Amino acid sequence: MPKSRIRKKADFTPPPAKQATNIKLTSRSWVAPVMLALFLIGLAWIVVFYVTDGDLPIKDLGNWNIVVGFGFIAGGFGVSTQWK
Repeated sequence: MPKSRIRKKADFTPPPAKQATNIKLTSRSWVAPVMLALFLIGLAWIVVFYVTDGDLPIKDLGNWNIVVGFGFIAGGFGVSTQWK
């Protein structure tokens, strides 16, 4: 039986060198402080509302102060999606 031919692989030639492009990487160092600040503001808002029996932070909002506090906390979770 005849021997099959051995295929010779082409030598690897690296692609031509590309010139360095100016790629500006955005810094995400602001994400963690903003996220934590929003969490803490929301928590403080709710705690102050309960401790003062609804007189603070904004008396006219009544129980909507809880929604505002949770809004800050939700904003913190929204900012956390930018963390890499």
